[in-house]
Amino acid sequence: MSREIVEALRVMEQEKGISFTVLLAALEDALLSAYKKTPGAVEHAKVEIDPNDGQIRIFQLILPERPAAVAEAEAAGEEPAAAEAPGEAGEEEEEEFDLSMYDESEIEKVLIETPEDFGRIAAQTAKQVIFQRIREAERDMMYDEYAGRVGEIVTGIVQQSDQRYTLVDLGKVEALLPESEQVDHERYDHGSRIKAVIVDVREHTKGPQVIVSRRSEELIRKLFELEVPEVADGLVVIRNVAREPGYRSKIAVESKEEGIDPVGACVGPRGSRVRMVVSELRGEKIDIIPFNDEPARFVAKALSPAMVREVLVDDEEKSATVVVPDDQLSLAIGKEGQNARLANKLTGWRIDIKSESQMAEEEAAMVFSDEEAEELAGRCCALTKGGKRCPNAALPGSRYCGIPAHQKLAEAEPEAQQAETAAAAAGEESQAGDAGVQEAQAGARETDAAAGETSETQAAKSGS
Repeated sequence: MSREIVEALRVMEQEKGISFTVLLAALEDALLSAYKKTPGAVEHAKVEIDPNDGQIRIFQLILPERPAAVAEAEAAGEEPAAAEAPGEAGEEEEEEFDLSMYDESEIEKVLIETPEDFGRIAAQTAKQVIFQRIREAERDMMYDEYAGRVGEIVTGIVQQSDQRYTLVDLGKVEALLPESEQVDHERYDHGSRIKAVIVDVREHTKGPQVIVSRRSEELIRKLFELEVPEVADGLVVIRNVAREPGYRSKIAVESKEEGIDPVGACVGPRGSRVRMVVSELRGEKIDIIPFNDEPARFVAKALSPAMVREVLVDDEEKSATVVVPDDQLSLAIGKEGQNARLANKLTGWRIDIKSESQMAEEEAAMVFSDEEAEELAGRCCALTKGGKRCPNAALPGSRYCGIPAHQKLAEAEPEAQQAETAAAAAGEESQAGDAGVQEAQAGARETDAAAGETSETQAAKSGS
């Protein structure tokens, strides 16, 4: 019987991957517990099983008066922990007896006679211990396996789905897809195959509890790694992901090798690669944005598919004012602000979107102090990309210079503002004309006065 137990342990080692030493030690502990319950059992004993022939031997342990740990503590000048001498403790203390407190060389082992019918007890105990250890070892192995896979993508089959959670069969273990990690409007029918990302692994009495997610942004990254070889090889890097699950996502990609187009690599021939990702996400739209170290260009690209005229950045506040054509304003903002939110999340910059007409109205309504007004008099009112006033001189009768982009702002300027500008220019010309007339009239009067004085002088001379 003993040899059969050893052979059974060897078989379990090969089939379940559990160490034979672990199983043998567990069996020895179980047999020791069974021996202590037999009549006439010694107080301190140890059970050893020969790993070759399975022979079971029971030894009585004769312990020294003082444990080695206590003697070492006293030699070091420390106060040893309170410990009762062997045999004086009660039943509870006997269960807590720790053999590691004693030095192995100081313990004397005496072989004692094995109780009758101990082989049958050993067989029953071995069966229970083996099954228990198998369950525990499998739970530990499963936990260790999946605990190191957090962040990986897995494929599973839906087993059960309700309002609270969905159970997904991963093969070795059932994963839990809670409601908080599900995508709105997605249905998980029984037997359907889905991909998800492992976000957490928890220990449980029945085995490891694996939590998966369909809402995680990591799912986007892993799906592109599966479909795009350049991403899997590290030639193309996904710098950031912004996602509103089930609706739209934006990813910023960058190439690490010259000659590789990161956007084209992710899109694939005729869009085949990105189409596979969209299909797995059940129709969720994906915008692929080229990453740029220059904030203005990156922000402009992040608002795709809208066209951007100009980006004014504020590095200190990490904010950007984006000017778009009037017909592109709603597209840049997106439905319920979705496009702007995703661009904000993708770039990390606070984005303020304005149309060209709105920007022109704000510039026209700008109020400057006297010093600023004198300094800016005659200069173009347009703002450069750096957020500063254009240094060029304004054209006559206009508030803008001759640059085509700034002239477009002049065309978009409200009619009332144009009328005021024209009236101001006309007023200056009329004031200059009036001043010329007044000077001519004053000159004529001076000429008449001089002529009068001459005639009077001549009359006086003739009279005399």
